[in-house]
Amino acid sequence: MARNDRKARALCRLHDSKSCFVIPNPWDVGSARILTAAGFKALATTGAGLAYSRGEPNGYPGREAILENATEIANAVSVPVSADLENGFGDEPAIVADTISRAIEAGLAGGSIEDANLDGDDPIYPVECAVERIEAAAAAVRASGIPFQLVARAENYLYGRPDLGDTIDRLQRFQEAGADVLYAPGLASVGDIRAIVSSVDLPVNVVMGRTGDLVDFATLKDLGVARISIGSSLQRLAYGALDRAAREMIDGGTFSFAADALTVEELDRRFDPAPDSEVS
Repeated sequence: MARNDRKARALCRLHDSKSCFVIPNPWDVGSARILTAAGFKALATTGAGLAYSRGEPNGYPGREAILENATEIANAVSVPVSADLENGFGDEPAIVADTISRAIEAGLAGGSIEDANLDGDDPIYPVECAVERIEAAAAAVRASGIPFQLVARAENYLYGRPDLGDTIDRLQRFQEAGADVLYAPGLASVGDIRAIVSSVDLPVNVVMGRTGDLVDFATLKDLGVARISIGSSLQRLAYGALDRAAREMIDGGTFSFAADALTVEELDRRFDPAPDSEVS
């Protein structure tokens, strides 16, 4: 638990730095080690990326697979790791609290909880229910004594409900309920991002590459965004390269894609089994 505490405190310091940082999203140990070697100070897992790496649709793997994947990644790198915990894997606040407790015990430094219930007809939890779920998650964090960074997500925009007012209201309620970081994936514009950042007091996460405008780091920092995640973009990029290579071989009979591949030597250096240095 001591190492877990150090990593959680390191992630907390990143959020408290009043600056902005990128927290990219690996989907397995290999991608996590490449991103750590590149110099990123923290990582966040991607449920969609894990699903696609297993040949499954987004949302399919379930709690055990998600936690196992996140634990493997957290144990493989020296930097703090935040987990994509989807909607907590159950409707009841007690289930959400148990998911958070298990994530903390597994060595994760943070984790996100969505307000989507996966019901196709009405996919977003009523706000009171959503708030109760964040309250339960926050209580589990407090009980652990670990400064685990609880990320509360308002999913309106990802489910065809671009209601900025309701999204802001939910994030404000999540702030009062004990969240540490606020996140509304799929925001459509710089104006929406600006409105959300100016309406809350907690660090705000913005995702790039999911939907909406692709805004550069400098602009997001100027807007007051605390952290920038990538979602499943890197995993989809890797699979996009694989698909293009397959098409080149089948349709053209050529192999020029190999020129862009990392060499065996480069990958061996990144995957050297020497232990990573500890997080201070």
